[in-house]
Amino acid sequence: MKTWVENAWYVAGWDAEIDATPMARTICGVPMMFYRKLDRTVVAMRDACPHRMLPLSMGIKEGDSIRCKYHGLKLGPDGVAQEMPLKSDKVNTRVCAETFVVYERHRFIWVWIGEKAKADPTLIPDLWPCSEVSWTFDGGYYHVECDYRLMIDNLMDLTHETYVHSGSIGQPELMEAPLECEVEGDTVRLWRWMPGIDAPPFWRSALKKDGPVDRWQVCQFLLPSSVMIDVGVAPVDAGATLEDHDQGVRGMVIDCMTPEDEHNHHYFWGMARNFDIDDPGFTARFKTQQGGVFAEDKVILEAQQQAIAANPGLKLNAYSIDQGGVRARQIINRKMTAQGGNPE
Repeated sequence: MKTWVENAWYVAGWDAEIDATPMARTICGVPMMFYRKLDRTVVAMRDACPHRMLPLSMGIKEGDSIRCKYHGLKLGPDGVAQEMPLKSDKVNTRVCAETFVVYERHRFIWVWIGEKAKADPTLIPDLWPCSEVSWTFDGGYYHVECDYRLMIDNLMDLTHETYVHSGSIGQPELMEAPLECEVEGDTVRLWRWMPGIDAPPFWRSALKKDGPVDRWQVCQFLLPSSVMIDVGVAPVDAGATLEDHDQGVRGMVIDCMTPEDEHNHHYFWGMARNFDIDDPGFTARFKTQQGGVFAEDKVILEAQQQAIAANPGLKLNAYSIDQGGVRARQIINRKMTAQGGNPE
């Protein structure tokens, strides 16, 4: 049973991941192959030769075309046959591989899942900090062996930081500050304001000074499966508020979860920030630290997925801290129902 919304854009890869060499990746249950043409635009094609179904990602690139490594069928970037296995045979242009609409934006390659005619680039989630010139952005990728919705639950409930990330960004005040949540259309927004507290190690290092700070977390779910989290700290005398908090160090955690299938997903994570943007060394160290934090989430969520499979008679329970994830799932379910799906 599908667990994702169709007629939507999903991240297929980072801009740096996809190059001239074909890359295989299964997206929403569909094995796909991606590569860049000579003009650097991206091709997305079903990763199965229409002849004997060998993965085309194993094939041989010839200019902008791909030749199957089994019998040599050559396909153009539009998926249409250009040469038959026997070169003396007339080319049958009805032989073709399925292709998919792709778009490059916000450092990501997006692929459209659903009806091609409905592929509208304006529907790509607005991850504005990734493209804002006064910010810098980088991140990484994990393959996570769990339902992508468990990661959304995790990101929309940051109280877990107190325990899962106690050595970096977690602190007891996360359990004490009240949460507020609102839904507007297909967007869920959850926020927490923590005034006059000690900064955790990660943020104290970013601020480059000691002393009490005001800390904030504003989580935003965007269809079909992205979460942006506005985070940071500012000295208490800087005058930061929930509505205006550029006075200290501010980052935007960028999370895009692309289903591989019902029990696995591709997790594209990163951090956009508006401080020390001209320090590439700090960007690299920052990325390494963030990767360590998200690796801790990966361990937890994969264990959770295993426990769900081992306890088929039990269901997940939701408490007040889960309201962000619950609202996000409600939106996903509503969209799936509207498209004729059967949400769990």
